[in-house]
Amino acid sequence: MKILQSKALFQHNGSDVFLYTLKNKAGVEVCISNLGAIIQSFKVPDRTGNVIDIVLGFDTMEQYLSSDYLNTSSYLGAVVGRYANRVGNACIEIDGQTFQLSSNMSPHQIHGGYEGFDSKVWHVENTDDLSVGKLKMSYLSKDAEEGYPGNLTVSICFSLNDENELIIDTEAITDKSTAINLTHHDYFNLHGSGRIEDHWVQIPSGFYLGQHPDNLANGEILSVLGTKYDFKSSKQIKEDWDPVSGYDQSFVLDKEYGVYGKAATAYSDKSGIKLEVFTDEPTVHFYTGKHLGIADARNGAFYGPFSGFCFETQHHCNAVNIPEFPSTILRPEQVYRHKTGYCVSSQ
Repeated sequence: MKILQSKALFQHNGSDVFLYTLKNKAGVEVCISNLGAIIQSFKVPDRTGNVIDIVLGFDTMEQYLSSDYLNTSSYLGAVVGRYANRVGNACIEIDGQTFQLSSNMSPHQIHGGYEGFDSKVWHVENTDDLSVGKLKMSYLSKDAEEGYPGNLTVSICFSLNDENELIIDTEAITDKSTAINLTHHDYFNLHGSGRIEDHWVQIPSGFYLGQHPDNLANGEILSVLGTKYDFKSSKQIKEDWDPVSGYDQSFVLDKEYGVYGKAATAYSDKSGIKLEVFTDEPTVHFYTGKHLGIADARNGAFYGPFSGFCFETQHHCNAVNIPEFPSTILRPEQVYRHKTGYCVSSQ
């Protein structure tokens, strides 16, 4: 499968920004930029053959850098890091040494700080050989960036196969022990537009992470039985939700740690499109977009609350501050690896 590269669209911080198009034999087409490793569009034929873009995004890549958009802290379609979700009190401790991180959601840090991986221009490694059907890009996060120790080199490889699965393989190495917990922050809407509460969702999880009132993980692991968080059987998002707050919760997956398996399934009655999410990570964070408020999005649309939902595959939120959770410390002799797949079909 060949990957098409656009002309240089513009420069950001001295580096060219491009858009890359991956397309398979079934007509699934994904556009990815080296700005923030953003999935700008993900086009899928519905049950009638009509093509629907199932992710939220903008018409142009320049819009992802507008101050109005950045102030919404939405992270549309981007990789987030060094650390996904909230880090308690924007502080971590490694081997007895305390590191104060930038605090962009006071008193905590969220999704990597004031200028995380989502707004960096990534270096495309295989520009001369995109015919292999893989798009590989990298970013060097320098020592002390947003407060984190160590020079961290991250690489992301995107590939789209003829089974309609977009696979995201991520690796990282560091020269100092550091904290890392990456995810990809795509907002899905399998209708193509409108609100998402009538989507059907299934999450193979018997337990969810407890949270403080400000959504910071507090170390508790709670059973989903008898709660609104029970998605073990498919149900519409709106069936048990609070229509004011929706969902913003992490689920511990019912699979062996490190094994690549099912993380979530979503389905639209309207389009017939089904999305299956696979990962080797132990949790998935389900967010239904309560805080969305984005004007002039794709085709001039306004993305209000509940216009899209996220399945953020990752390690346990705030694990760096909760010793009982699986470790998110990366050592110089180790390689961080994370694999997530989005498989689409229509019926």
